Amino acid sequence: MDIQPLIVLITGEGHLHGFTHTYVGAILIALFAALTGKYLSELGLKILRITENDTSISISWGVVLLSAFIGSFSHVLLDSIMHADVEPFFPFTLDNQFLGIISVPVLHKVCLYSGLVGAVIYYGINWKLKKTINH
Repeated sequence: MDIQPLIVLITGEGHLHGFTHTYVGAILIALFAALTGKYLSELGLKILRITENDTSISISWGVVLLSAFIGSFSHVLLDSIMHADVEPFFPFTLDNQFLGIISVPVLHKVCLYSGLVGAVIYYGINWKLKKTINH
């Protein structure tokens, strides 16, 4: 999603947060990410020799699609809150109703704390599963 802003920053031409930072663009990016990411992720797991019962791991399409859409939609939402040039509902409207609903420092804290909560949940579940398997 941020390839377009990177190109704009390098060339000095274009709309910094353009089409890739709209929900229409997010749908297209999510579909592309899902179609390519599934196979690249499975290949990466195979290269790293991460298996399940000595069998290659296959990532389900449901997980792939859900992950891609959550990632692309949340990216647009978070950037909509902090960047004035994001037009998340283009081409239907140029308004950005999310801009400034919380301050950028609060947004950063929400991201940090939600990441920490997610890490605790992830490691807690893994710890519980390992404990269950070993008994």
